Amino acid sequence: MFSRQFSRNSRQLGQTALRTARQRRCYATESQQAPSSPLRKGLSFALYGLTFAGLGAGGAWQALKSQGLGFYSDEDSLHRFAPGDDEARKAEEVIQSHPFVAEIRKRTDLTESRPHMKMPAEYRRRSLTGGALLGPRMIVVPPLTWNDAEGKEMVAVAYLGEDVCGHPGIVHGGLVATILDEGLARTCIKALPNQVAVTANLNINYRKPTPAGSFFVMKAETTKVEGRKAWVKGRIETLVEPGQEPLVLAEATALFVSPKYAAMLPKMT
Repeated sequence: MFSRQFSRNSRQLGQTALRTARQRRCYATESQQAPSSPLRKGLSFALYGLTFAGLGAGGAWQALKSQGLGFYSDEDSLHRFAPGDDEARKAEEVIQSHPFVAEIRKRTDLTESRPHMKMPAEYRRRSLTGGALLGPRMIVVPPLTWNDAEGKEMVAVAYLGEDVCGHPGIVHGGLVATILDEGLARTCIKALPNQVAVTANLNINYRKPTPAGSFFVMKAETTKVEGRKAWVKGRIETLVEPGQEPLVLAEATALFVSPKYAAMLPKMT
């Protein structure tokens, strides 16, 4: 009887010990997995989030492009400006109806555009001439520009207001230099790899004071192209009526280079 009781007790003790050991192993396993389980879940959610965010961003970019919110075409750029005040309306009317503009528009080898209006609004907001200086009494209307397809020639017509002066009544020489820099670069940009140009050298001769509150013409041509380099010359002169001789206000020569990283940059041409 004692032996049977001992046997039963032994079996009960063994079963109890086995259950305790199993419980300890379960507790140990749970305590070891507890920290990593939320971590794994968090990483999984993060990966899902990144995946869907990437898909969402790609979809959003495609949607923006489909709605014309990328860089606009030459044709689209001509319809994206609406004069906001009397000064802009008058300047726009003079430019659009001027005989010089009518003659340039007859040339089938040149394409008309408003380069600043090719930029999406967020991009243009960070542009000096297309954002900060584009407005009443400054660069009153976006300049009209004509370019050929090979990057050989450019003609532009612009109006500069009264609030861009160095001396009273005279356009600041730094703005004249900026306009020449941009215009000459825009002349050769289609002749360079990836259609991106940065200024390596710019030389300017100021021939006469540039009067504020006046209309101007800029003419430029590419004189030489070698690989990633292009040389350009141009001038700013007064916009005059047929038969009148324009005054040359400033002349410039420049060297532009297409940087090696240009393939990664957005194209605005």
